[in-house]
Amino acid sequence: MLDALTLDQIRVFVAVAEEGSFRQAARRLSRVQSAVSHAIANLEAELGVALFDRSGHKPVLTRAGTALLEDAYGILLKADSLRARARGLGEGVELSLSLCIDVLYPLTAISDALYQMREIYPSVAIRLETAALGGPLTSLLDGRSQMAITAGEDFRDPHITLDALGPVTFVAVAAPDHPLAKRGHGTPLGTADLVEHLQIVQADPTAWSEGRDIGVLSPGTWRVGGQDSKHALIRSGLGWGRLPLWAAKEDLAAGRLVRFNAVALGRDGASVMGCYLAHRNDAPLGPAARTLRRILLQRNIEEGGV
Repeated sequence: MLDALTLDQIRVFVAVAEEGSFRQAARRLSRVQSAVSHAIANLEAELGVALFDRSGHKPVLTRAGTALLEDAYGILLKADSLRARARGLGEGVELSLSLCIDVLYPLTAISDALYQMREIYPSVAIRLETAALGGPLTSLLDGRSQMAITAGEDFRDPHITLDALGPVTFVAVAAPDHPLAKRGHGTPLGTADLVEHLQIVQADPTAWSEGRDIGVLSPGTWRVGGQDSKHALIRSGLGWGRLPLWAAKEDLAAGRLVRFNAVALGRDGASVMGCYLAHRNDAPLGPAARTLRRILLQRNIEEGGV
C-alpha cells in the first residue's frame, strides 16, 4: 500500500539517483550501505516497480525510476516548505537578516524599504551585500543570505521562491567622444556596427553563466568584477556597454555619457530585465523578513519599475 511510503525512503531514492551509487548515497546520508539498499528495496516493493537496474557495476535508473524521480523531487520540496512554514510560525522576531542584492537593482530602493522595516523592528541587525549575475542565487543556496534580489531570467532553482519586482531598464551608452556616441541616437546601429568596438561587460563570480555570454555582442571584451568599475571604464571612453538607466541617469543629464541606438539590444538601444525577490523554500522568513518582503512588493505595485 502506498500509505506505507515514508519521506525517508524518498530521500534515499533521490540520494542514490544523484550520487549514482549506493555507497556514495550512504556516505552522503551518514548511513551504512546495507541500510540504503534496504530502504530502496522497501520503496520498490511499496511502489511495485524497480527503480534501479542493478545488473551493472553501478545502479542505473530504470524507465520507471526516471519518471518517478521528478515526483520524488516535488514531494521533498513540498515537505521542506511545510516544515519551514511550521518552524516560522513558532519563531519570534529574528536577531539579524542577511540580504544579497544584484548590482543591477538600485540600492536606494532597498534603503527605503529597510528604513520602513527598521521603524517596525528596530532591533533586527542587517547584513547587506551586493553581487552580480549568479551571485545572489548562490548566496541563497549556500545559506549565506536569507533573502536576495536577482535580475534576469537565467538564474532559477526549484529550491528558490521568486516574487516579481519592478523591471530594470538598460540603455546602451558610451563616452561623448566614443565613435558609437558620435553616430548620434537617431542612427540605428546593428551588431555589425558594435563588434568593431570594445565592450565592457560584467563578469559572473559564479559558475551559473559558464559557457554563456549574457548581453555580449562584441568579440573584444573587457570583463570587470563590479558594476562601478564597468561604469567608470565606459565613462572614461575605453569602451561601450549597457548600464541600468537609473545608474546612468546623472551622467546622461550631465553629458558625461551618451545613449546610442543599438537596435541589436532593443528598441532605441534599450532593453528591460525583470528583477525578483527570492528566498529558499525550506527556510522560513521571520517577521522582519516578511515585513520587508511586503514593503518591496507594495513598492513594486505603486511604482512599477526601477
